[in-house]
Amino acid sequence: MAGTLLSKIIGALCIAGLLAFAVGMLGDSLVTPGKQVESGTVASATPSRKIPKKAEEKTDPIGPLLAAAKVDAGSRQANKCSACHTLKKGDNTKKLGPPLWDVVGRKAGKLEGYSFSKAMAEMSGNWDYEALNQFIFKPKGYLRGTKMGFAGIGKATDRADLIAFLRSLSDQPVPLP
Repeated sequence: MAGTLLSKIIGALCIAGLLAFAVGMLGDSLVTPGKQVESGTVASATPSRKIPKKAEEKTDPIGPLLAAAKVDAGSRQANKCSACHTLKKGDNTKKLGPPLWDVVGRKAGKLEGYSFSKAMAEMSGNWDYEALNQFIFKPKGYLRGTKMGFAGIGKATDRADLIAFLRSLSDQPVPLP
């Protein structure tokens, strides 16, 4: 009898989770893209559509904080990422998010073998330090329509630590700004 009750509870939680996911996907699909943004020669990852003013939130530049960032502290921050992303070189485990090995400097929304959301696939440029800073601060505020359900990291030093750790996930780390 206790097993039946537990099965019902687990089933109800699964249905609630699927319903929440479906409502989120429906909501994302209803957001209409704005006007195209010209990226010019800027090498940062830029949404190919304009973010509504109310969604924009400025963060402090990450460059000065990266000099004092702690890779070890960033690896602890990355535990939040590992639920949906792989972090190891050559790990092609299919997860919800793309692998993060060599993400710093990578073309945004482009990775062989991974299917990005339409919003992410339409991005231009590369994941430079500032683009990662803005995205990690508030992913859905930075890019409407992203599949990334993570709320973000508000504390600038925590973002700097995480970005320093992500930089270390490479055979040839991108030079610091």
